[in-house]
Amino acid sequence: MDDIVSALAEWRRAGWPVVRVSIRAAMGSTPREAGSFMLVAPDALVGTIGGGRLEWDCVARARALLAGTGEAGELEIPLGPELGQCCGGRVRVRIERADEALLDSIVGETERARAGQPHLLLFGAGHVGRALARALAPLPVRLFWIDPRAEEFGSVPEGVAVRMTEDWESVLGAAPAGSGILVLTPSHRLDALIVGAALERGDFRYVGLIGSKTKRRGFEAGFRAVGLGADRIATLVCPIGDRGIRDKRPEIIAALVAAEIVERLLHGDDAMPERHA
Repeated sequence: MDDIVSALAEWRRAGWPVVRVSIRAAMGSTPREAGSFMLVAPDALVGTIGGGRLEWDCVARARALLAGTGEAGELEIPLGPELGQCCGGRVRVRIERADEALLDSIVGETERARAGQPHLLLFGAGHVGRALARALAPLPVRLFWIDPRAEEFGSVPEGVAVRMTEDWESVLGAAPAGSGILVLTPSHRLDALIVGAALERGDFRYVGLIGSKTKRRGFEAGFRAVGLGADRIATLVCPIGDRGIRDKRPEIIAALVAAEIVERLLHGDDAMPERHA
């Protein structure tokens, strides 16, 4: 989403014309859902309607419109033998020149969607924390990265909000209901304090703690000792990214955890839409 806003800001400063290509309806198995769109400039584009021959042809039509050799309008396109895509569905695509009002609308809608994304708090800027920040930054979440150690952050990915503080309680308290939290500080005591507070609140959609099953058992015993209920403790995800893959490289851990965040924070128990053509 940030890519769309920043790309449009750059294109508008340069005075480039823009065409929006959008999926108005999707029937059957399609690579993207209705409402998906891409923006096409003479020598650049941002967003996607699903890739493949569908997107290739629509980009060509958009560039023809920009060049004055094509027309705006709507097309109904079967994704079968005609395009060589085996999805089997159909899409209705609108190709339109974007005037200033439409561009303003796109920016506004994108920023509103961004504001509505779930918050994800990442506590810890060590080697796994840095890998996680890079893996999670492109996801549709508002990522807050918290650690008091300035030297540990390294290069901060675009769109990630850094909170360089020891006041984890204020950061946790400010998170809205339905947020997610990942805890991987250098201190097991601090891990326990943060996780315990999050579980006690009871309204986080995802509470993840780095560590082994042995670490989990120790933490569970501590939480029970201070009166935390079994139902709250059961919501803790630890180990995080546990898919039976024994590979402790930070980038692998980060990839597995990113997939877990998509499943548990972004989709929960919702059925995943078909996304392949």
